[in-house]
Amino acid sequence: MSEQPKTPDEVREIRINPVVPAESVLVATARSMRPKKAEELAPRDTRKHVETCPFCRGNEDKTPPAILAWPEHGDWQIRMVENLYPVLGDDRAQAGFAFGLQQTIDGYGRHEVIIDHFEHGIAIHDMAESHLAALFGVYQTRMRQLFESDERLKYVLVFKNFGPAAGASIPHTHSQVIAMPVVPENVDAEVRNSAAYYAKHHHCIFCALIDEVLTFEATIYDRNSGAVRRKINVGQYVVERGEKFIAIKPFASRYEWEVHILPLAHQADFLDVRGDDLVDLARVLKRTMARLDAVIGGAQYNFFLHSVPHGGAEAAHVPYAASYHWHLEICPRTSIPTGFELGSGLFVNTINPEQAAERLRAVEL
Repeated sequence: MSEQPKTPDEVREIRINPVVPAESVLVATARSMRPKKAEELAPRDTRKHVETCPFCRGNEDKTPPAILAWPEHGDWQIRMVENLYPVLGDDRAQAGFAFGLQQTIDGYGRHEVIIDHFEHGIAIHDMAESHLAALFGVYQTRMRQLFESDERLKYVLVFKNFGPAAGASIPHTHSQVIAMPVVPENVDAEVRNSAAYYAKHHHCIFCALIDEVLTFEATIYDRNSGAVRRKINVGQYVVERGEKFIAIKPFASRYEWEVHILPLAHQADFLDVRGDDLVDLARVLKRTMARLDAVIGGAQYNFFLHSVPHGGAEAAHVPYAASYHWHLEICPRTSIPTGFELGSGLFVNTINPEQAAERLRAVEL
């Protein structure tokens, strides 16, 4: 059987993640035409208050006592409580052990829930910028408290799941914090590859990527015919930009609508972000989420915050502060991983990242 000719806009290529080269993405736009069952759009529950919801204001007796609340006095806007079903905890002492090649360490840590807003069904892009800035401030406060509470804690991950397919079990808007005695493998890979790049080039690789998307353009020609194979334009991957932060569509996007938000100036630790800069971060996140909602409205998604690890060798290794760059990764879940992806570890993206970025930029807010 003869091979079907490719359409002019069809892309089929393996893209290498510049930060973690071992992580590759197969961009195969023709796959978007195959019959498939996409992950369903999460129904928006727009109710402001639900009597039976444990996270709604007035139902505080349905959750553990507040760890912290904002504001401290009066009606709370943001509230943090312990997770009733933690993946890690400090409620039991359990020594690690090893036999042969098998070993364990104590599953020590903390797992907490941040109720993002008192309104049950409000979306991120509908929250006020001042509220989102306060939410990021709560993230900072609790991360700092956890790091200072126990030197065994090496990493604190802040993340949000929206929709059942993204792991959310309660529809009321909320995010989570997990403090752990180990550095997650994906963060460790980012940190160590960034350090290796810095040792070779004396420059942060994330800063280099930001510089590229803001200043670099090129035309690539076919060496035989002379035809234009690809054009890379300045700003092609920029989705949103503020005074201090930028939202970028990764060249090697694992998910069709994945977007990363980074500080424009080099900064390794999220805890170092100043309070007034959180307002600009909030604005960029709000506008980015509004763009995503306009293009793929109702999508289920995860976002997570990657910052430099604390404690142990990670904190003592000075180059990490110069080489790493904290960032927020937003990953809408618009497709279901296949056996190929699970078996190979190679993500398959069926939408050209350049076209996805263009569609997001084109949204009028």
